[in-house]
Amino acid sequence: MRRFFDGGLPDEPADRAAPARVFLERRMEDGSESFAVLRRLGYDDRRLGPLLVPADPATFRSDLTSVPRFFTWLVPRSGRHLPAALVHDGLVETDPAAGPTYVSTQGHVVTRPQADRVLRDAMADLGVPLVQRWLVWAAVTVATMLDGRATGWGPLRRWWYRGAVVVTLGAVVVMGGLATADLLDLEVGGWEVSVPWIVDAPPVPELLQGALAAVVLPALLASTWGPFRAAGLIAAVALGLLLPVTVALVAVYLVYLGLEGVARVIARRGQRSE
Repeated sequence: MRRFFDGGLPDEPADRAAPARVFLERRMEDGSESFAVLRRLGYDDRRLGPLLVPADPATFRSDLTSVPRFFTWLVPRSGRHLPAALVHDGLVETDPAAGPTYVSTQGHVVTRPQADRVLRDAMADLGVPLVQRWLVWAAVTVATMLDGRATGWGPLRRWWYRGAVVVTLGAVVVMGGLATADLLDLEVGGWEVSVPWIVDAPPVPELLQGALAAVVLPALLASTWGPFRAAGLIAAVALGLLLPVTVALVAVYLVYLGLEGVARVIARRGQRSE
């Protein structure tokens, strides 16, 4: 954490020589969990210089690491990467009318793509494993391309990136589903699913063909992402490889929700009988 330092409070100067200290207070507001950052966190970025997050600890809220619940086994909400995630939350402006939620001591206005790059570099400084930090960077880049705000892009560029993300990830889901059905020799409406990039062979060669296609096809689609093609390739390959796992997790989660629903019904009936 050598690039992280104690940002202090708004009425006191940051101490570049002091180690970073993370103080969080859990808040429940409107039924949602969030965390107040009680003391500023400082980070010395290689390109933007020293950054302080948040600009106003009294109003700033963070949800820690924004990860869909199906992927928290891969990237937990808290962990070694937490300081970097907090800095990223502060750099991503959510309300332009309220002003930035960070302080740049060199007067930089940080765009969302820059904030995403800071997150990746900061995770590297924290010793986050290589694959994990690039997966996180690809995920936040996808969110940035879909949102398009605070990026400095014109309307045409924003819609191009949105289209590239939707087409790429949608194609991966469709192709991944068809490839999985082909590998399992499934039939749909009496028609045996077969894809051209998997030739009939023993199970292991078929799996290798599917894995190769899960890299080559996304690489072609990711070329439409322009300067974010690396994020496109990572996101598409990860989605293709994790799709079967994700489907299984969703199925298990739906069973869990069903059991919770049954338990609530039984509990209400028990209360009424009393």
